[in-house]
Amino acid sequence: MEIGDEAMEVDYFDLLPEGCIATIISFTTPRDACRLCLVSPIFRSAAESDAVWERFLPPDYSSIIPSSPASLSYASKKHLYFSLCDQPLLIDQGRKSFALEKESGKKCYMLSARDLTIVWVDTPMYWRWIPYPGARFENVAELINVCWLEIRGRINTCMLSPSTLYAAYLVFKANMNAYGFEYQPLQTAVGVIGGETNNRTVLLDSDGGRRLRYQIVPRLPGMHYRRRHNVVRDQAEREEDADDYPKERSDGWLEVELGEFSCNAGQEGELEMSALEINGGNWKSGLIVQGIEIRPKKINN
Repeated sequence: MEIGDEAMEVDYFDLLPEGCIATIISFTTPRDACRLCLVSPIFRSAAESDAVWERFLPPDYSSIIPSSPASLSYASKKHLYFSLCDQPLLIDQGRKSFALEKESGKKCYMLSARDLTIVWVDTPMYWRWIPYPGARFENVAELINVCWLEIRGRINTCMLSPSTLYAAYLVFKANMNAYGFEYQPLQTAVGVIGGETNNRTVLLDSDGGRRLRYQIVPRLPGMHYRRRHNVVRDQAEREEDADDYPKERSDGWLEVELGEFSCNAGQEGELEMSALEINGGNWKSGLIVQGIEIRPKKINN
């Protein structure tokens, strides 16, 4: 039997059982699964199945979710996945929040100010606890006045996603009367207790970072190529320096990176994050601390 040029082409994927297609898709990524929904009706059905999105959720997600005081209702595992991406869930009696990174499904946590160790935080003349509009937690810590600023947080590495590069961020705001942070840097560190630490020097002056990022380089006559090289170099240096300053988040808060940590499979221990200004001796006020967030670090290519 001869096959003519106009013979109907066979899409062999459509001949596969839906369960087989779902298994294949489960080895891709959440983004790929969403794209594969456009291939055909059977692909859409497979890509939206619980079997696929169960694989994208952390293996221990069911033990994390029940610790939330709020009941979490969801129509499917896909709905659960995106709910955890878009709406961080309060856990541990409201002292932490849990979320997923949308692209990878890696675990993200924020330790509330209540879950941190802040020197003198319960002394009313130095700090006070206040509710704050738009905060994730019931209360935040507002700095009244101190000359010794010390903030520390800890989380067990077994709570994090393995084989993942994480970064920790201090999430904060500054009230209108804030002072003492313009020129005095904080010394920060992130690392497993007893192991190596990733150390940084950062500033909490958001206006300084904004001025640095948007600095205008004047155009000078002559020496075009050398000038162009210097402008590109200066721009790269400013962008690198700007990483030491706070950046505004999508939720309106500010964050500054404290350091990074590579969570390896099978690694156990307590990860400690710290931000200190204890050497300058100058008085500081107006800092509003929501917490420390630990999430996968995005690498800029």
